[in-house]
Amino acid sequence: MLLSYCVVNTNGREHLLACLGAIERVHPGGEAEILVLDNASDDGSAEAVRARGGGSDELPIRLIALERRRGKAENDSRLLQEAAGRYCLLLNEDTELQPGAVRALLDALEADAGAAVAGAQLMRSDGTPVPCAWRFPGVGTALAGAAFLHRPLTVQSRGTETHPVDWVQSSAMLVRGDAAEAVGWLDPDFFVYSDETDFCRRLTDAGQRILFVPEARAIHHDQMASDEAGNERRIVEYHRNRDLYLRKHRGPVLAALLRPLLAFPYLLRAAAAAVLPRHSARRYLRHARQALRPGSGEGIREAADAYNRRLTSS
Repeated sequence: MLLSYCVVNTNGREHLLACLGAIERVHPGGEAEILVLDNASDDGSAEAVRARGGGSDELPIRLIALERRRGKAENDSRLLQEAAGRYCLLLNEDTELQPGAVRALLDALEADAGAAVAGAQLMRSDGTPVPCAWRFPGVGTALAGAAFLHRPLTVQSRGTETHPVDWVQSSAMLVRGDAAEAVGWLDPDFFVYSDETDFCRRLTDAGQRILFVPEARAIHHDQMASDEAGNERRIVEYHRNRDLYLRKHRGPVLAALLRPLLAFPYLLRAAAAAVLPRHSARRYLRHARQALRPGSGEGIREAADAYNRRLTSS
């Protein structure tokens, strides 16, 4: 089998149904499968997938319904291991592939035997392109951020031609299955955020290339960003996992030295937000605090652990 569509869903029922509908509309033909991993949702997501039926002979749907919540990296790894396809298209439940996207991603990897990953151009719900490929975190990117030159010096999702980048976002990321297996899949220590950064880093270290394919386009509704109630936990999780990446790949000493530099632009933004309308100084200060102390606070991992404990006790 050539292709497996691999979708992880956590309480995104309506987005998930739209994602599956988009896959069926834009699938370029040929034998493929859709794997849906439902991450112990309590919004009827699994039931909605079952109600849709098993798909078609050409594009069957298989549901993996977890009884306990797991992290994004662990769930993506589970799908990569379960997939029958030579290529696996990792998708978030809130991603909608656009016409031609799948063919463009497949063509990119099939034309470059040394590439293991091809990432799509992500767009907001209104169709506006967003940055979705970057340089690996390190001293250079931290200095660029502190100088407010992050976009020109760090973002790599530019241009109209397919080209190598350091890492791409996993919201719509085509992966060569044998390359993923060779590096041991995604690291489950990254609960969410920086998991794809670490994955692309290890693939690059193994001699593989990461491609950005602007012709492949996908709308990413980014439902996590619209969840105001979980904003504090997302901030904790983001900085925790960025620090984990730096400690793993740059060493604990450099990771510690970079923390004040990473906090600096947030402090400046907090100062500006105090006098600018419609800006939250508190939010920027929380980012700065977490950048300085990434091991503090409770993030999405702790929320999942608490949810699992409630499931066990009920």
